[in-house]
Amino acid sequence: MAMAIILVLIVIASVLFHILAPWHATPAASNWGSIDTTLFITLIISGIFFIAITVFMAVAVMRYRHKEGSRAHYQPESKKLETWLIIVTSIGIAAMLAPGLVVYSDFIRVPKNAYELEVVAQQWQWAFRFPGQDGKLGKSDIKFVDSANPFGLDPKDPVGQDDVLIRNNEIRLPLDQPVKVLLRSKDVLHNFYVPQIRSKMDMVPGMVSYFWFTPTKTGKYEILCAEYCGLGHYNMRGQMIVEERDAFDRWLSSQPTFSQTLTTAARPSRDSVLEKGRQLVEQLGCSACHSQDGSASLGPGWKGLYGRTEQLANGTGVQVDEVYLKESILDPKARLVQGYPPVMVAYTLNDDELGALVALIKSLGAAQQDNEPSASEASGPGDDLAAQGQRLAQSLGCLACHSVDGSQGVGPTWQGLYDKTITLADGTTIKADEGYIKDSVLNPGAKIVKGYAAIMPAFAPSDKELNALIAFIKSKANADADANKAEPGK
Repeated sequence: MAMAIILVLIVIASVLFHILAPWHATPAASNWGSIDTTLFITLIISGIFFIAITVFMAVAVMRYRHKEGSRAHYQPESKKLETWLIIVTSIGIAAMLAPGLVVYSDFIRVPKNAYELEVVAQQWQWAFRFPGQDGKLGKSDIKFVDSANPFGLDPKDPVGQDDVLIRNNEIRLPLDQPVKVLLRSKDVLHNFYVPQIRSKMDMVPGMVSYFWFTPTKTGKYEILCAEYCGLGHYNMRGQMIVEERDAFDRWLSSQPTFSQTLTTAARPSRDSVLEKGRQLVEQLGCSACHSQDGSASLGPGWKGLYGRTEQLANGTGVQVDEVYLKESILDPKARLVQGYPPVMVAYTLNDDELGALVALIKSLGAAQQDNEPSASEASGPGDDLAAQGQRLAQSLGCLACHSVDGSQGVGPTWQGLYDKTITLADGTTIKADEGYIKDSVLNPGAKIVKGYAAIMPAFAPSDKELNALIAFIKSKANADADANKAEPGK
């Protein structure tokens, strides 16, 4: 009897949760409201079956429950029941499939007045291409792909010379204009997804998939990769801006064409090497793991990297010079920086390409190690110990797990941590003083904070380095005083 009541309560709770839950899809910003209708039909049909089966189970439990002196009725098969089950389930499946097939047929039946947009996916970034004034996209082939031509356009095809190239993660579209989206992938399986537009399609290497939609509301919409494509998958995001036609035309006219990019690549100038480095960064997807503004990411940031002394995973140190940078690109697992996972793939680049990347990293600032003590050295007169701790935390990659602005991370935030009473995984509490912080760095698995996984590796810094780290954490103890700071640290 109790089991039957529980089953009925599950049905009632499920229906009420669906009706009262605040988690509903945002209104569609395209013509594909029919996709929402299809999902609703599927939900209703599956919900009816869920209610019917669960209520049947409750009735069966009550009606055929064990009774003293009674014996269960044995019925090995019922052709009548089986026939009805086949008919009802077949109708239900057909009712769920039919609307989806109709909508999908419309999804790939592109109207003649559709404006073409090519989307190119690569770990872990987006790039876009519009047709030029001739209204046609030029031919492309993987054999033409290089640092100056990441789209792989045929340089000899006159149709592609005026194609407009958007080599960043932001794309704009005109309002109320049908758009045919051509999808290509340069490496692995991706998926182009804009939730409000209700568009979603796989991008398979070696083939071109497509669909179409008409944006019906101006605004900014997030582009997501909805297919796991590697470790940086979470960071593969872009932005779609829908605006009035006049504003879109002005923006499009300011973007470079394919012929202009070829001219820029061929024109010798003082900044040509740096431009080639930037092109390689976009082509190879380096920015998905390495920031250029000092912010934390999956790999070491490039700002101020050149000339700095980095601590490696084996406990030794290395100065970041040209030799080390080139080795890290060609064989990234040879000398891993402490605090970062060994996930970078090896690249095969020629000397010119390696030189361009190194030049770009150099241009982002070099550590003044000849005139200043490194993060791992002792504090000298006039030197700020907290600043040393900040530099050390940056070199160890701590900010990949610990934020300094109070935001949620893989590990506890350092904002307001010092002297705070925290709860451990075993239920006990402890004060985050100097002793606790030192123990957590040297033996992080000893006292795990509740709610966080035991994944932090052990570090072996010197006493002076520990003091610098603690000084930096102390400087973040007052959340209000540090609200306006955005410095990297662990």
